[in-house]
Amino acid sequence: MAKAYEIGSGRMTLEALEALMDTGASIELSKELREKVVACRKYLDEKLEDSEALFYGINTGFGSLCNIQISKEATESLQYNLVRSHACGMGDEVDLSIVRMIILTKIRSLAFGYSAVQEVVLDRLIDQYNKGVFPQIFELGSLGASGDLAPLAHMALPLFGEGYLYCDGELKPSAEVLSDLGWDKLALASKEGLALLNGTQFSLSHGLWSILELQHLWDLANLCATLSIDAFDCSSSPYDEKLHRIRPHLGQLTTAKVIFNLLSQSEIAQSEKVNVQDPYAFRCVPQVHGATFDTIQYVRSILETELNSVTDNPNIFVEEDAILSGGNFHAQPLALALDYLAIAASELASISERRTYQLISGLRGLPAFLVADPGLHSGFMIPQYTAASMVSQNKQLCTPASVDSIVSSNGQEDHVSMAANAGTKLKRVIKNVERVLAIEFMTATQALQFRQGMKTHPELEALISEYRGEVPFVDQDRILSDDIKKTMKFARSKRSAIRQLMEQAKA
Repeated sequence: MAKAYEIGSGRMTLEALEALMDTGASIELSKELREKVVACRKYLDEKLEDSEALFYGINTGFGSLCNIQISKEATESLQYNLVRSHACGMGDEVDLSIVRMIILTKIRSLAFGYSAVQEVVLDRLIDQYNKGVFPQIFELGSLGASGDLAPLAHMALPLFGEGYLYCDGELKPSAEVLSDLGWDKLALASKEGLALLNGTQFSLSHGLWSILELQHLWDLANLCATLSIDAFDCSSSPYDEKLHRIRPHLGQLTTAKVIFNLLSQSEIAQSEKVNVQDPYAFRCVPQVHGATFDTIQYVRSILETELNSVTDNPNIFVEEDAILSGGNFHAQPLALALDYLAIAASELASISERRTYQLISGLRGLPAFLVADPGLHSGFMIPQYTAASMVSQNKQLCTPASVDSIVSSNGQEDHVSMAANAGTKLKRVIKNVERVLAIEFMTATQALQFRQGMKTHPELEALISEYRGEVPFVDQDRILSDDIKKTMKFARSKRSAIRQLMEQAKA
């Protein structure tokens, strides 16, 4: 059995998160953090017993009801009422791969020992994560301020036997799942409902899923561009390092180096060229893909900081003897970053579609629509339409969510981030990017067949040969929707190999 990943006080990186997601390893809480969790809970219990002071959400109402005192006898009921009343999610269900991240990031935030949750609550969330028992959560309902309240309420309901859980792939009432697993319904203590609902874990997890996907898609975009550059018989001079060291953006330098090194081993690229310059979609790949690379690096830093943060409210500082109410639940840092990432991701699809368009245009010695008998056969005419439709949709989805704010909670929450909406539409952009790149890969490999026996980079030739076992050359019309799906599946299966090839080309 693989060793469990220990959640401790050290910084968790995106690489560690990706490895955890890929391996499916279990998690456990470090002894150090477990002690902090217990100490924080003990401090709050003693403080409430000895003091009549008002602490927001602990012995007061919530939102605009923050000045209403709740009796000691009713503080437990307050937690259940909070979770039930806030479970107002609507829309599509969140993918379980993202729900898994929501559970993990919530555990991490609570485990730092500033939230006063009971040890048993964290243990239950850890058990759910390790057993793959995940709550039903919906995409719509969070404003990205005061925490991702509605989605996280649906996450919290099963702790006390309400709401729904996925267990062994089947959605069941949580009370039934708890009974089958021999788990007790938990009794929430003061502040715990608020600790569970406050936080940015819904928005954060959408960002984490998206950036992990986009890092792979950036590799795929460079691979597709290299294939298209050769398929369109382009010059390799735009990728020469001398051009890029006089405008030394890291992403531009990195992209140019990858493509130049791949083209250096291509027969096609090294052959004599007739055309003096190539269209921007080929010539400006270092500048466009490179800018996306730089955006990824920036957003990574934001997401990693949030992954290692406490984002509920109020927070308990045991050593300083302080209970402070603030605004760490406000997701503005995420909202801006997720909007930025969506724009950067969409540009990979935008320039990819332009390369696809050029390849089917009957230029540079290629037949129109990449079939030997155009007219009788439409060939690759309509995949470009499909790519164009998704590129257009991405432009609409890239309208920033973060510029919007709608007053809520009777004016108490008068500025919100809309980070959750930024996150859910970012995910849709990322999925469209993957589809558009699959269409370019399919188109470029088709076009390379018309290059009169000349070869591209040997490892790319081997990849194409393997691909042809899944998706044959198109010599007459067939249903290309099936081919696009097979291409996406193939590209996903080759992610590790593609990343390794790109890393070699960076060296």
